[in-house]
Amino acid sequence: MNHILFLILLIPFITSCTKNQSRQDNHQPRTKRIAEEMNIPKFDGIQAFAYLKSQTDFGARVPGSDAHKKCLNYLHLELQKYADGVTLQPFKHIGYSTETIQMTNIIASFNLKATTRILLLAHWDCRPFADQDPNPKNQTKPVLGANDAASGVAVLLEIARHLKQTPPKVGVDILFTDGEDYGKEGDLKNYLLGAKYFSKNLPQGFKPVFGILLDMVGDSQLEILKEPYSIKYAPDIVELVWSTAKKLNIYQFVDDVRQYGVIDDHLPLNEVGIKTINIIDFAYPDESNSYWHTMEDTPDKCSPESLEAVGKVILHVIYNYQIE
Repeated sequence: MNHILFLILLIPFITSCTKNQSRQDNHQPRTKRIAEEMNIPKFDGIQAFAYLKSQTDFGARVPGSDAHKKCLNYLHLELQKYADGVTLQPFKHIGYSTETIQMTNIIASFNLKATTRILLLAHWDCRPFADQDPNPKNQTKPVLGANDAASGVAVLLEIARHLKQTPPKVGVDILFTDGEDYGKEGDLKNYLLGAKYFSKNLPQGFKPVFGILLDMVGDSQLEILKEPYSIKYAPDIVELVWSTAKKLNIYQFVDDVRQYGVIDDHLPLNEVGIKTINIIDFAYPDESNSYWHTMEDTPDKCSPESLEAVGKVILHVIYNYQIE
């Protein structure tokens, strides 16, 4: 998750059976009844959390590290189980010590024949240094990245599993970006590296109707507000996602707007005409405390329930999308 926040002027954005059976059905959770009626797969938060843990078990997935290489192989193999096609998009970056660092985006595609396509993305790399840690001795250590990296990837891996088992009418592309969290504070040119590279080297004919970025969605105290840049570039997609969450009674999506916009992987995509929103809970765990870019970003701070809340909304968006 990117590290620099800008104050946004929000106003321009906002303007610009038996009786017993029937009774029993009426007392089922609304989300369950909707899923059954629409034949939408049931997102498994426990499985998603296992995907999160599998990533953190490698250690901090910092570009150039052994953990990074092992996790790349893991993600590649997992996506090959489910996707109709998986492509690795390698690129090189000159690091702060003038070393050449190998980075890799991963692109998995489902329902290749569909011309109407949705892009889902998350970054899979970890921050090389815990520069926000209150202990100065920790500030040069890499971040494990349970929430800030592994959570978004975990949700998308669980979604990929369902896309294989229950193919939707639309095509779906899942993008795992590398090098999002590499830069030092304030050094914008060294942030969002994978998203920038992907946006400048799009696959031939690649034009999804919209994109959804998942970042920091595993917080056990999850509270997702609308992100200002998302409202600026793709207000209709923000409305689509939040209205879906409301219908499903997913309380973690709050009908309010963040005071600050977030510099994140959705911006390079919007700059090349792919309208993309950011689903993110930056207050991790809350407004008074922060595990962001610290050694405290560990799996015990995340929960299956939070992953399931986000995954359920995204599955409903995908399977209910009307092809024009």
